[in-house]
Amino acid sequence: MTNKPKIGLALGSGSARGMAHIGVIKALEEQGINIDMVSGSSAGALIGGLYCSGIKPDMIKKLSVQIDKKLWMDFSFPRRGILKGEKIEEILRIITGEKQIEDLDKKLAIVATDLKKAEGVVFTSGPISKAIRASISIPGFFEPVEHNGILLVDGGVVDRVPISVVKDMGADIVIAVDVGFSDYNSRVFHLLDIMQQSIDVMAKRILEADKIYADIILEPPLSHIDSSQFERVEECAEIGYNCAREKMDDILKVIDTYEKNHLIE
Repeated sequence: MTNKPKIGLALGSGSARGMAHIGVIKALEEQGINIDMVSGSSAGALIGGLYCSGIKPDMIKKLSVQIDKKLWMDFSFPRRGILKGEKIEEILRIITGEKQIEDLDKKLAIVATDLKKAEGVVFTSGPISKAIRASISIPGFFEPVEHNGILLVDGGVVDRVPISVVKDMGADIVIAVDVGFSDYNSRVFHLLDIMQQSIDVMAKRILEADKIYADIILEPPLSHIDSSQFERVEECAEIGYNCAREKMDDILKVIDTYEKNHLIE
């Protein structure tokens, strides 16, 4: 009898480029690859959290396209962030059905950053909506989230693709998705682009040490898409889907090798 591997998915940050995670998950599902656990930072926390709460990739894409930004943009007096983030947390609470992370069928870990200590904080329990809200809090754009006496901001600040997190969750095989960095070729630099690029500069060096824990690293070609271009959701999802399809033979080979090496008498 074959001992089926527990497959973990590590989804990285990247704002609009993170919508590529939708396509990656869709390709894995179509191939019949069961994802047992997910870790995510920022955009990866958003897509991974929605997926683990039971929402299928096509529906996530549809929600991403159809939800008007006016519904979640609650401007704040810019003392700690341009947006309060209360509206987006409420939308997430409704979409996820007020589910708790510990009650999900798939294991989920969402990474945020302790602003004062500059350390990662990993959510493995509590409301999904609160954890996602913390993880997507790009400094200066969203107000930080106060949780248990600490201020939390975007998970990508300290752990852009949380590979070791999902490995520590018990994954036998880790598939990591790094949506990369933007070339920022657009003529207009949006504030979100500037903030995300600042995070990217810090995150580039941190990721390298974590890559050794991944069995497969998917790197969808998304450098032509800026962080603020959320109107390109469908394009990002398609690029992610095609990238996963192109690497599918490698993914299946890793799974097959594990199963052959872990036969139960």
